[in-house]
Amino acid sequence: MSINNSLQQPVNRLLAALPDSEYERLVPHLKLVSLPLEQVIYEAGEPITHVYFPHRSVISIVTTMEDGSTVEVGVVSNEGMVGIPIILGGNTTTTTAIVQIADSAMQLDADILRSEFNRGGYLQGLLLRYVQARYTELAQGSACNRLHTLEERLARWLLTVNDRLQLENFPLTQEFIAQMLGVRRSGVTVAASTLSRAGMISYKRGKISIVNREDLEATSCECYRVIQNEFTRLLNSKPRHNSR
Repeated sequence: MSINNSLQQPVNRLLAALPDSEYERLVPHLKLVSLPLEQVIYEAGEPITHVYFPHRSVISIVTTMEDGSTVEVGVVSNEGMVGIPIILGGNTTTTTAIVQIADSAMQLDADILRSEFNRGGYLQGLLLRYVQARYTELAQGSACNRLHTLEERLARWLLTVNDRLQLENFPLTQEFIAQMLGVRRSGVTVAASTLSRAGMISYKRGKISIVNREDLEATSCECYRVIQNEFTRLLNSKPRHNSR
């Protein structure tokens, strides 16, 4: 996709929801960048200098323990933005953002976003609603990790990635899924085999395909629907309109 097409027809849903007047103020500062697999967008404790509005890339927000173990606490794709601390008054965080599925994003200088946010326009309200949706995802995810089976959690996670990518097939290794769910790879193997035998997914050579989404949703815990409904409620903004 060319930079001109990306700017004229924003792929990222947050950018696409902005009124023309606010979007056009950002356009001169937006840069189309590639996000290769496993690229670190920002490190825990390091200053965040840029924010990213992903296209079809998927970025995991992970927490790392002292022993090096990691667990995913959020996932961001074209519904959102990577770099939330910038609009909350800080420029560092305790989490790390890592590209999980490669593609591209619109990059924006953190100071530019902060300045636009402080104008108090539509962008400010939109991003605050996005933060609330992410808070729901974090809170519900914490309960899910404590109360639900690995099969239910895996189904929820696959559905979430599917929603963000809007693709039925995506490249994911079991090792990576295990890291994101904070479990052993052997556990993911068993859970994935259970879903595969039931005809919900297929898994071959590092690629997962959702075969029966209806059954996968039925297998997932209620957390998937709670989070999805909250994102829809808060971010179901009207398309960009001409404010002139």
